[in-house]
This record gives sequence, C-alpha cells and structure tokens, in this order.
Amino acid sequence: METREDLFASTAARAAGYRERVAEAPVFPRDLDAREIRTALGALQDEPAGAKATLDELATVIEPALVATTGPRYFGFVTGGALDAATAADMLAAAWDQPAFNPIASPGAAIVEEIAGGWLKELLGLPPEASFGFTTGGQGANTIALAAARHDVLARVGWDVERDGLAGAPRVRVVANAERHVTIDRALRLLGFGTSVIEPVATSTNGAIQLDDLERTLATGPHGPTIVALQAGNVNSGAFDDFEVAISVAHAHGAWVHVDGAFGLWAGANPSTRHLTEGVERADSWATDGHKWLNVPYDSGYVFCAHPESHAAAMSFTAAYLVGQGEGAGRAPSDFVMESSRRARGFATWAALRELGRRGVAGLVERCCSLARLFAEELSAIDGTEVVNDVVLNQVLVSFGDDSETERVIDRIQRSGVCWMGATTWHGRRLMRISVSNWRTTEADVHRSVAAIEAAMQRDWLA
Repeated sequence: METREDLFASTAARAAGYRERVAEAPVFPRDLDAREIRTALGALQDEPAGAKATLDELATVIEPALVATTGPRYFGFVTGGALDAATAADMLAAAWDQPAFNPIASPGAAIVEEIAGGWLKELLGLPPEASFGFTTGGQGANTIALAAARHDVLARVGWDVERDGLAGAPRVRVVANAERHVTIDRALRLLGFGTSVIEPVATSTNGAIQLDDLERTLATGPHGPTIVALQAGNVNSGAFDDFEVAISVAHAHGAWVHVDGAFGLWAGANPSTRHLTEGVERADSWATDGHKWLNVPYDSGYVFCAHPESHAAAMSFTAAYLVGQGEGAGRAPSDFVMESSRRARGFATWAALRELGRRGVAGLVERCCSLARLFAEELSAIDGTEVVNDVVLNQVLVSFGDDSETERVIDRIQRSGVCWMGATTWHGRRLMRISVSNWRTTEADVHRSVAAIEAAMQRDWLA
C-alpha cells in the first residue's frame, strides 16, 4: 500500500540524487526532443494514476530536459544555484502550504518573514526602519518600489493616484540610467506611465551613470514630481552608479530615488565590495533578488522602502471579509506586495541566511567575485579573446573578434554541455556574458570552463 511517507521519502531521495549528479551532468540538455516530451506528458487520462506513479513519470520524462542551473558551471542570467538548506526549506514550505497573506492566515509565515526581512536590511546596509516585501523577483520588486514612488511624488502635489488614477494627474518625470535593466521599463508600462516618460542619462564606458549628465537632465527639465532610477550592478558590466553623489543630486531636485540592485545590492554584504554600495542607504527604495546571489530557490525577490506609509498606501487593500481578520496582530506581509494569494517565501530566505550567517553571505559574494576575476585573467591570456569590461563584481564580458565569430563560439560552448554562458549586445558589440553567482562553483570549474571555451574557438571543434 502506497503511503504518504513513502511518496515524500522517494521524492526527497530523487531530488537529492539529482542535486548530487548535476555537477557532472550536461549543463544544457543534449539531443532534446521536445515533441517526444510533449507526447509523453500531454494526454490527459480518464483514470487516476496514483501519486507516486505520477511523480515518477514526471521526473523520468522531465529530468533529461532540465538545465543544470543548480550546478557549478551555469553562468547565464545571474542565476544562483539554490543552497541545500534553502531548497529543503522550500520543500517544507510546499508541504506546509501556508498562504502568507497576514498573521491570521499563517502566524508562522508572517513571523519568519518579519525576521528574515530584518536580517536582509542588516546585511545589505539599509535603514532598519525601512519597510519590505517578499515578492516574485526583480520585476515585482521594481514595480512595487516604483508604485510607492508614484504614490509619494504625486501625494506631495496633492494628487491621490490610488483613487483618481493618472488621467489628469501632474506629469511625473522618470530620469534613469541609460543602461537600466528592462524591468524598469516594464514596470513603468504596468504602472501606466509608459516608456516615453523616461529621460535617459548617459553612462560611462563601463555603464555607470554620468553625474554631470544627471545634474544637467534634472536641472533643465520641467519642475514637478520626479523619480530617479539608479542601479547597483549593471546587468552586463556589473558597474555601480555613484550613490553618494547621485542621490544627493536627485534629492536636491526633490526626486524620489529608486535603486535597482537585482544582484549588485549584495555587494553591501561583503566587506571587500561594500564600497561599491556606499551611500545607497540614502535612497528611497531598493529592489533585489534572493534567487540570484543569496542562492535561494526561484520566485524570491525583495523590495524595501524608506517610506513605509507610501509603500503600504500603494500596495495594501481591505475588504469587508478581511476587516478584523488579523488587525493589530502584527505585520501583514500582503500590505507590501502585489500578490494576495502568495506562498510563504520567507522560509527559504530565513534558512539560507541561517545556514550561511553574515560570514557565509560575505564569503559567497567574495568567492564569486574572485572567480569572475579568474575567468577574466585566464581568458585574457588566450589569443583571440578580449575581456571588454572592468570586472568590478561578478560579470565578465568577452569578445572573440567580430560579432559573427563571437556568436559562433558562444553557440559551440552552449552545445558542449561543459558550461553555459549567455550572449548579449553591449555598446554595439555582440559579446559572451559570464555571470558567476553559484555557491558550488570552484576554481576547478573555472579552469574546466576556460578549457572548453578555448576548445570552442578551434576550427576543428567537435561537440
């Protein structure tokens, strides 16, 4: 007789086995037949199949189609591989199935999120009084932060945007780094501003905002409600805006300052990289991801706001059936994010921070930065390669000559199965983008990956 214990034990064993094997598995699936997978899984049956048989079928068919993002040689999209404790905590979160709406829906989920949020602010050097929300990722975090900004800058001029919308409202200026992440643009679309509102500020050769152009843009434009978007960690180069000066300039013009720090904000958790985020605590809102450098499972982003009232005003809501349900019982997680029906993301974050501690988080950031520099050093020593960015964090951009040759080498590397790096276009050039953010990556993985890259450059390369 199949028992629940058998089901969960066998599933946990399969998950652990996959995590053990992933270090030597092809980083990207070879000989993938998507049609065969769809055929195997795509017909809805009339009769129930049983829980264990269902899980076995799913895992058997899908595992060959998985990308080894949890392994040590996946360097695409700044994807961290989830820590063991965080993964196990996420398994518990799924089993507990807690709706983390408010303390009545789940006291445990609310308390853990409150504690983990405090730890995050401490690690990242953000104001202890800042509000926070656990959301889906950088897109959700940027959208929430800019919604809080929208509320605040319009409230200052007497406009209630939550009640009256944007039709007829004073025009809001949005001044942003010209190399901002695309989630800023998408957030502006979702919030009703549109992307034409953006006033881009020129950047340096490494992608940081030019302070004189920021001052010029703010000074020459129309006075009124203004939001300035800065970034901690250029998505391509890893460069940081100068927060000390940029925030002072923006505040002098009455602007709300938002910092998109999807992965770069974690530099503040490591003593040797903390100088990169100096002054960031003076901003008005911040966004970062946990499933990037903290290495928690996917679907984990964080938003912070120096003005909790504006944050809650933009996000919170009530209804007749909610009145009195949890009021006065403590912080309600849903007051600070867009989702009402939301999973308890705080458990995995708490577990990651508890497993690592301050030193572990700092060591993770430091090790990844060191390995990125090692990538740059070893690749620079190979004829025909050029590292085109200043490696200030964990991002390395590489050219193999002209754009077509670079594309050819990237394609070969991705098909090799040894490692996986993505492609990007930066300053008009097609480049290979290496993002080092996985806790399992070692120097040996860098050496092995560099050897694979060098092999991919050869004309007689074979997959």
